Amino acid sequence: MSQADSRAALIPVILSGGAGTRLWPVSRRAHPKPFMELVDGETLAEKTLLRAKAVAGNAPVITVTSRDYYFYTRDLYNGLSTSGGSEKFLLEPMGRNTAPAIALAAMCIQEFLGGNSMLLVMPADHLVKNLRNFEAAVSEASQLAAEGYLVTFGIHPTQPEIGYGYIRQGEALTLGGGYRVAEFVEKPNEATAIRYLESGEFHWNSGMFCFQADTFLESLARYAPDVHDAALRVWEATDKSKTPIEFPAELFSECPSISVDYAVMERADNTAVVVSDFGWSDIGSWKAISELYESDESGNSITGKAIMVGSTDCFVQSKDRVVAAVGVKDLVIIDTGDALLVADRNHAQDVKQVVEQLSELKHEAVIFHKTVHRPWGSFTILEDAADCKVKRLVVKPGQVLSLQLHHRRAEHWTVLQGTAKVRLGDEEFLLEANQSTYIPVETLHRLENPGDRDVHLIEVQTGDYFGEDDIERFEDIYGRVK
Repeated sequence: MSQADSRAALIPVILSGGAGTRLWPVSRRAHPKPFMELVDGETLAEKTLLRAKAVAGNAPVITVTSRDYYFYTRDLYNGLSTSGGSEKFLLEPMGRNTAPAIALAAMCIQEFLGGNSMLLVMPADHLVKNLRNFEAAVSEASQLAAEGYLVTFGIHPTQPEIGYGYIRQGEALTLGGGYRVAEFVEKPNEATAIRYLESGEFHWNSGMFCFQADTFLESLARYAPDVHDAALRVWEATDKSKTPIEFPAELFSECPSISVDYAVMERADNTAVVVSDFGWSDIGSWKAISELYESDESGNSITGKAIMVGSTDCFVQSKDRVVAAVGVKDLVIIDTGDALLVADRNHAQDVKQVVEQLSELKHEAVIFHKTVHRPWGSFTILEDAADCKVKRLVVKPGQVLSLQLHHRRAEHWTVLQGTAKVRLGDEEFLLEANQSTYIPVETLHRLENPGDRDVHLIEVQTGDYFGEDDIERFEDIYGRVK
């Protein structure tokens, strides 16, 4: 980033950290909701970046995320034709909700681009269908932000939704076409949601914002000084010369975990709302996902392989296996190969309780898919038994796995495609297709792809424990050494 000129720039800030527990088993902790592919094959993260580019042009786009998601997000961005290399990343060592994340993004923009620069804050896991209306709403919001307002975006409600918070509009503002915010209200019950809809004064709270960096930070210091001061200590201790910028863990852990709504927006007296209808959805449940797909004459929406017999108004998603549904109604059926969800469509919000129970059981299905993405590529679990675990690894060109060892398992590697460079103890050698090697327990080893095409190999693990925490790293180009 370079120092700003006198003009106020609009800087998109993408927040990418939510787990999306209501969309299990597709959304999991290691591969959350922003990375879900929708019906058109694009992920929510890609759609958010494209939307940011559309409204901000050549301005830098700042994404606040974690190191766990950084490499995959970077690769998604780089795969877009509109990605011009102006994307910047701020990495959190742990989640602390939206107030600290936005505060640090504002401090970054204030230092490098000027305090009058405006932040357009967008979650990475929301959907906007009507880009033209969104651009018009952003234009209105930026006018208000330039006058010192903290602006949020309200969505015209189309139904009495109980899954969203609401904003009650106050007096109309002559500039920008917005309104003062009269009240922020929590998620209502059904009767209250119906009353909100009928009144015409209440709008869904989209969780998107627009404000100047200086204005936000001044408000944060006034209404939540503990959050402001903790974030400032983090920013002052951060090495800003590195790419990406990574916040120090010990200081960041001292930031209060609080949303920007509670910390600032609900307390400030200079809040405004721009009300629009740009086809917004937070894609917060499988019911919301199902509404993105066309249904057949029986009301069924199917993606993948399914046979429907006497069944109506169901949503079925199955990538590999055939799902047969007979004589059922209003079901969501999601099959990912290693997990199966069957839920009443009207209870889709309760899927988060499944994740809570899996977390209590410490089940890997709450974290990982069969295919797990890593900075160097990916691995797919082919077999997971008590006495062995079998994976197919794909290592991208030029990538290097960490120098590591295992205390409780040995490994056998067999190359299927490409040429792999292997370090085994103090020895280094190449493995071609159909060649293999054995890595004993407690032996330093590393795998590298020195070529220009993917390396595919089969890894067979043997021992008495195969968890990912049986990896002791000594060197790692991706910063994963503890």
